[in-house]
Amino acid sequence: MTTDTTVALYRAAHGRTGDKGDRSNISVIAWHPALYPLLVAQLTPERVADQFRHRSPNRVQRFLLPKLQAMNFVLDGVLDGGVNDALNLDTHGKALSFLLMEMPIEVPQALLRHLAGSESP
Repeated sequence: MTTDTTVALYRAAHGRTGDKGDRSNISVIAWHPALYPLLVAQLTPERVADQFRHRSPNRVQRFLLPKLQAMNFVLDGVLDGGVNDALNLDTHGKALSFLLMEMPIEVPQALLRHLAGSESP
């Protein structure tokens, strides 16, 4: 019987954040193509919305980019009104990708070798 190992998303992917108004755009790119199907299965719009529940997103959309082993999440209503309206220290939401990268994911034993970082999970 094989068991899955729980790791932070940053071990399986990297991210980048952009913004436009009150909308944040977070890209997630798999470190290895073999990890992409796992990310698609586990990084659902619902799970991402839950990860950002403290920011109360109005809507979370996911766009898959399989040829790049990537996906893009668009989160509406998470920047406190946007750059010109927010009193938030990070009005552009650049740190939001770091919050997403902390999300726990389950990785099967066979894929552990593709994770970034040390050999041990």
